[in-house]
Amino acid sequence: MAASLLSSALQGSKIKITLIESPDIATIGVGESTVPSIMDFLYTCQINIREFVEATSATFKLGIRFDDWLKPGEQFFHPFGRVGQDVNGFEFYQLWLKNVMGGKSTCWLDHSPCAIMAENQRFMLRQSPQKNWVLNSYSHALHLDALLAARYLRDFSQKRGIERVEATVNKVVMDERQFIHSLELDNGQTVVSDFFIDCTGFKGLLIEGALNIGYEEWTHYLPCDRAVAVQTENASGLHPFTIATAREAGWTWKIPLQHRTGNGYVFSSQYCTDDQAIDTLCKVVAGKLLGEPRVIPFTTGRRNKIWHNNCLALGLASGFLEPLESTAIHLVHKTLVHFIRHFPDRDFESYTEQAFNQKINTDYQEIRDFIILHYCTSGRDDTEFWRWCQTMPVPDSLREKISLFRERGQIEHVPGQLFTIDSWCSILEGMKVRPKKYHPLIDAFNEQYLAALMQESSRNVRETVINMPRHDDFIRQHCAVKLR
Repeated sequence: MAASLLSSALQGSKIKITLIESPDIATIGVGESTVPSIMDFLYTCQINIREFVEATSATFKLGIRFDDWLKPGEQFFHPFGRVGQDVNGFEFYQLWLKNVMGGKSTCWLDHSPCAIMAENQRFMLRQSPQKNWVLNSYSHALHLDALLAARYLRDFSQKRGIERVEATVNKVVMDERQFIHSLELDNGQTVVSDFFIDCTGFKGLLIEGALNIGYEEWTHYLPCDRAVAVQTENASGLHPFTIATAREAGWTWKIPLQHRTGNGYVFSSQYCTDDQAIDTLCKVVAGKLLGEPRVIPFTTGRRNKIWHNNCLALGLASGFLEPLESTAIHLVHKTLVHFIRHFPDRDFESYTEQAFNQKINTDYQEIRDFIILHYCTSGRDDTEFWRWCQTMPVPDSLREKISLFRERGQIEHVPGQLFTIDSWCSILEGMKVRPKKYHPLIDAFNEQYLAALMQESSRNVRETVINMPRHDDFIRQHCAVKLR
């Protein structure tokens, strides 16, 4: 991703980019579910979307369905894109809330194009701006084969002029300023550079091994510290959403690709052993197993600094937030976007580095809080794990956000953050956290007008969506993997 995006952003700059990739170290290959920013990444790189979907055996994703999170047997949906339309500067949720409190109820998700598309298994790529707000308001991401995506981007970046070296780093050589001077490789080559991007996964060979930058753990907020993953044959249709199902000591994922399904169980080792997790996952998956289950340990948190001197940590080298909202690839992209915006010259001014770290730290904290939201608002108390969640520690930043919502249905939101007001409202509504009251100025809206507005909104969404192609049919017609 770094090679592809930087080769696009730095065209014409005469900056040389070298990609060092070890044939002996495998890509972790589990990150299969994404968020809509993946589309921004592809557009920026000028990658053909349909070609990429076909090459990575991808399907489209409209959001995440959460099963059994509130309590066993109940489900809710976190859709991408907008839910309803704001009116006169007032958030749609506030208008909907007044309507509900007045006894004229429509379902919150009736106003979400993505939720209704998912419910009806519909999909189409967005066209140029349309008159109908529904066609301008939905977003989508991808479910993709991470190994195929890595292979595609490797080839793509090489075509863009990136030099690729197949080797393993044996030694990191520092200079007197504690900047990285060069890398000594196992093929006898030495690579000298002005700047280094550390993509060496959890071990952080450069950012931690050489620079000893330190790691801020968040396990006291997010206790899941292991995942077991396995792939299966497809046993049902290609639904355009990820399924996250709450289990005894965490949750399982189900991600449909064109050629197989990705499955996993994210769990806390404090409440579940590896063998128990493997047994649970194998009992709930559908379809024949395509390999042995693989256990992946992780520590939630981030590096104390993600950019230090002339080194940028990227992906798992920079930190890890459990994959509940599929944010790992987004954080790679967002880190690169911030880096390009704060791109250094050879002076390496400290304030540029500080500004970057402040930005990316804010992104990590926002995503951390949003993930915690799913646990701390759950109504489950049927296992020791979920009973812990009932009284779990919550960061002040999240506690204040929930308190404001509970009082008057408002979400403080900063432009540029990943999760919109609609996303927060969707999770809170799904967990049946209903505000005590709405914004007082909403009383200026006539009740009959609001009721008619809600009915027209939900009707328009359903009528528009039902005319879209089925997700399976769209893939088959436009971007299906060709049989070889």
